[in-house]
Amino acid sequence: MSTITHGLQDIKKELQHLPNEELVELVLRLARHKKENKELLAYLMFEAYDETAFIDKVKAEAGFMFSQLPVQSYHAAKSLRKILRLLSKYTKFTASKGAEITFLINFCHNYLQYADRRTSYKPLRLILIRQLEKTRTLIGKLHEDLQFDYSNDYNELLTEAAGKLPWLNKNDYLL
Repeated sequence: MSTITHGLQDIKKELQHLPNEELVELVLRLARHKKENKELLAYLMFEAYDETAFIDKVKAEAGFMFSQLPVQSYHAAKSLRKILRLLSKYTKFTASKGAEITFLINFCHNYLQYADRRTSYKPLRLILIRQLEKTRTLIGKLHEDLQFDYSNDYNELLTEAAGKLPWLNKNDYLL
């Protein structure tokens, strides 16, 4: 016997008819079952009002994780993926393309500062390349005014990366 899965619209309609006490009880029960639900609820309640402070806090946390990056390429790649998982989780919380682009550009700057630039370990190189491509795609989806602001930061990042990484061809990633 399988349970019936209701859509978001059905759940929304039911939630509108519940009294406040039951609604609070449901939210708390939901938060108890999954760590990410609890983190999202905490973000929405305590940090969503000041997105710039939250972005700065996440960037500082990522910077600290970068400073702890292992020297060995295999372990460094695992740590970079862990940082990317953290950034994608916080991107889901903010639900903002601008925040996501800011996180990715900051990730790439930190990569250039902390990661071993001389390595020939392909997975380590591909992590940066994928983030550059993802950032370029996201910037292309924004409104023209925002595109201009972010594209300047992105192109500065590419110039810095081309100067530090002999294996990166800047022209492949320009906007």
